[in-house]
Amino acid sequence: MQTDGALSGVRVIDLATVVMGPYAAQILGDLGADVIKVEAPGGDSARLAPPARHPGMGHLALNVNRNKRSVTLDLKSADGKAAFRDLVAGADILITNMRPGALDRLGISHAELAEINPRLITCRAQGFRSDSALADRAAYDEIVQAASGMTDIVRRATGTPSYVPTVLADKVCALTIAYSVLAALVHQRATGEGQEVEVPMADTMLAFTLVEHLAGHTFVPDDGGTGFNRSLAAGHAAVATQDGWACILPYSPRNIADFFAAAGRDDLATDERFVDRTQLARHQEELYGEIAAIAPTRTTDAWATLCAEHSIPFAPVLDLETAHEDPYVVDGGLLTKQQHPTEGTYRSIGFPVRFSATPAGMRTPTPRQGDDTAEVLRELGRSEEQIEAMVP
Repeated sequence: MQTDGALSGVRVIDLATVVMGPYAAQILGDLGADVIKVEAPGGDSARLAPPARHPGMGHLALNVNRNKRSVTLDLKSADGKAAFRDLVAGADILITNMRPGALDRLGISHAELAEINPRLITCRAQGFRSDSALADRAAYDEIVQAASGMTDIVRRATGTPSYVPTVLADKVCALTIAYSVLAALVHQRATGEGQEVEVPMADTMLAFTLVEHLAGHTFVPDDGGTGFNRSLAAGHAAVATQDGWACILPYSPRNIADFFAAAGRDDLATDERFVDRTQLARHQEELYGEIAAIAPTRTTDAWATLCAEHSIPFAPVLDLETAHEDPYVVDGGLLTKQQHPTEGTYRSIGFPVRFSATPAGMRTPTPRQGDDTAEVLRELGRSEEQIEAMVP
């Protein structure tokens, strides 16, 4: 039986584009919120990302816009702005990645919208803090990775200051948006007060990166440099087995001793380099080298069995090309086949968190741009003549 999500009764306005804001809003929609995606007449640029079966319905749009209604409004027009302000009047949360100057020019800053709805929570996410000298700079995921030190960490590990090959900053900041607005929602429910929440991407990613990589600079005066040795040591990578690739990661000195003993290398099981955490910290690179040297002597399945018998952390490397066939992925509903009214059969990414009383997940697939404009305008009390004038 379909049950209401935990956020049933909460209304969210998604005035954001590409990945970060829309992904955050989708999470809230998965949790049961009524999410209304407001798009300019030209649409969210994420809709254009190929591959796509039809214009405006690219893969990226399908992956960050389910459980939403799509409304097309021209916020530069009097009618569009009036409709948007009426939407805000009944909303709990507004998520946007528009910069403060753009919001001011449109007359939809938090201060102006709070006059309409004092309970409104406006979450504004942008590259850099609004009170910094960098506030007006454009920022995409790669810019934020560079500005937050993430690219430097990759340089230390690989020798090349590269970007992590996923839109990591966008997705980490999306999660930050989601938990931040939920905290503000608790306050709103308790006090009736709204507020403005700012999520600067560079700040968020720097804090994320420094959790382990602040290292010796945690102390004053410094007790060593920055960087977490276990992650940065040469050889910190999956290893080649006899027939594939795997992560074999004996973590503690006990794990390490058990692993090498079970693998028939008693000499390494008692090696002084790995007997305690102090020694291990000095010889992490050598440990990785020994594991990589022994890994090709057995198949991936054989290592899986050995590691399971001795409670040693292990995982085969998941090939994304065949992820939709992987038993763990399939059994967990992490990729399921769904039917879209216009796009046909497609794969939907499952919601990873399980709730015993208020399950989260897909209720409605990603709408085409403007699919719900007329419906939402009727809810706002617009006449059919007004709707006809506003809907292309």
